[in-house]
Amino acid sequence: MYATNVRNLKRNPSEALRHAELEPVLILKGNEPNAMLFNLKTSLGDINEQLKPALAASLFKDRVLSLGAAAQISGLSLSEFIDHLTQLDIDLVVVDQQTAQELKVLDEWLS
Repeated sequence: MYATNVRNLKRNPSEALRHAELEPVLILKGNEPNAMLFNLKTSLGDINEQLKPALAASLFKDRVLSLGAAAQISGLSLSEFIDHLTQLDIDLVVVDQQTAQELKVLDEWLS
């Protein structure tokens, strides 16, 4: 799935339209999904299959689903889904206070 932000869409709408002929285009406002662009010649069944990765990515980003569950819903293999998340600039790991503590313990252990 191709993703673009509003600024790039304004600057070059024909690029998004070219991509929409092949697959839905995800339009981001900031770093958040905001809208989808579909080609009207695409069948509803095809759109449904193409939306599964977008829905799964959104649910993973909101931490509703684990990585494995989101990959399963997307219909992609785990590695393909990770590539999809990378394309959308969605972090696989969210650093929090626990992560900092774990890194400190690991650092002490390794020294």
